[in-house]
Amino acid sequence: MIFGYVPSRRLGKSLGVNNLPEKLCSYSCVYCQIGRTKNLTIERRAFYKPEEIRKAVENVLKEKVDYITFVPNGEPTLDINLGRSAEILKDLGKVAVISNSSLIWMEDVRHDLSFFDLVSLKLDTTNERLWRRINRPHRDLKLDKILEGMLEFSRNYSGTLITETMLLDGFEYDFENIANFLRELKPDRAYISIPIRPPAERWVKPANPYVVMKAYEVFSKYVKVDLLTDYEDLNFGFSGDAKRDLLSITSVHPLREEAVLEILKKDNADFSVVEELINEGKLEVREFGGKRFYVRRR
Repeated sequence: MIFGYVPSRRLGKSLGVNNLPEKLCSYSCVYCQIGRTKNLTIERRAFYKPEEIRKAVENVLKEKVDYITFVPNGEPTLDINLGRSAEILKDLGKVAVISNSSLIWMEDVRHDLSFFDLVSLKLDTTNERLWRRINRPHRDLKLDKILEGMLEFSRNYSGTLITETMLLDGFEYDFENIANFLRELKPDRAYISIPIRPPAERWVKPANPYVVMKAYEVFSKYVKVDLLTDYEDLNFGFSGDAKRDLLSITSVHPLREEAVLEILKKDNADFSVVEELINEGKLEVREFGGKRFYVRRR
């Protein structure tokens, strides 16, 4: 349920909250770092009790972090207790959530998101056809309703609002349309990213630098923009239990080999721990972008 600390490229030192017991999502993005979604859903329901999440955070939170971040192995707003969970954590630190935006057309989802100090919303495209090819949404979702919900949320939200746009090779983007939407949305910052970890579909490749810089140039006319094109540092948190740390982090965040070695060092463990997890079918090795990653098997 709790993982990290994780060095986040957007949020600094982040303690992760995985508020979903299994991968549940409304999307099955081609670039998803935790694999394809087997059971697409848009049904909100209860998972962990908010009090369980608070207790788990209290047990792990031993030092100050920049954010306690809800970033599960799926879409966090599927949790009907999301708002209450955020509310009862706020005295422990600032609370953030990373959402794919897909359920923000629901009034109760917008209400739950309002409890967070920082909300990150996905905005890969404003084009329906491209959205269906890249994000592969649940059949009942409509992009126009999602975009309207994002705008409605931004009009009333008083916290920090950021967006993330993932750019892939082989797709035609209309950056002017995305930029015009960002101008109306008014996020505090818009992030442009590329896949840096093994994606759900092996054919996925990052957009080339020219495309990334073109997006940066167009978006920058209307909003503050940052690029997320590099790896985070290796300052991951540790508990002293190497198996626990590796499994909890890789459940939502594939780890580069360098990061795995750093975690083993901090936990006073050797590589036999990794070999054991691979032999047990809990981890697998994937190559992407010339790097070796350790990924949770599902």
